[in-house]
Amino acid sequence: MYEEAANQGNPLPVSSSVTVSLTKYQRIYDVVKQIPLGTVLTYGQVAELAGLDGKARLVGYALFRVEIETDIPWQRVVNSKGEVSYSIARCGGDYLQKTLLEQEGIEFNQGNRIDLKKYKWQPPFGWFHE
Repeated sequence: MYEEAANQGNPLPVSSSVTVSLTKYQRIYDVVKQIPLGTVLTYGQVAELAGLDGKARLVGYALFRVEIETDIPWQRVVNSKGEVSYSIARCGGDYLQKTLLEQEGIEFNQGNRIDLKKYKWQPPFGWFHE
C-alpha cells in the first residue's frame, strides 16, 4: 500500500531504500494526523501505533522534517516524561510547540510537564496496526 503511494505520480522509480524511508515516515505521519485536538502521544506510542516498535527516535526524525505550517499536528507528540523535547536544532520550534499545545487547552505543570494520564490519547484497540 505505502510503496504504491510512494511511486504514484512519480515519473522516476523510487529506490527500495527511499521507499522504505518514505513508507516508515508516511506511517508515522498517518498516526500523528489522527491525534485529536487537546491530546498528545509520546514518540514511543506513535512508533508502536505505526508498527515501528522501539523506533521512537525515528518518529522524532520524521517530525523534525515536517514544515511548521502543515496538516500534520506535530506539536501533539511529546517525550515519555510528558515534556517538549528541547533542541537548538529546532530553531525555536520547541517553544512554539508548547504554545500550540497550551492553545489547545493542554496544561503544563510547574516542571513543564504534561499530565499524560489526563491528556494522552487512547486510540481504540487495534486501531492502526497493519
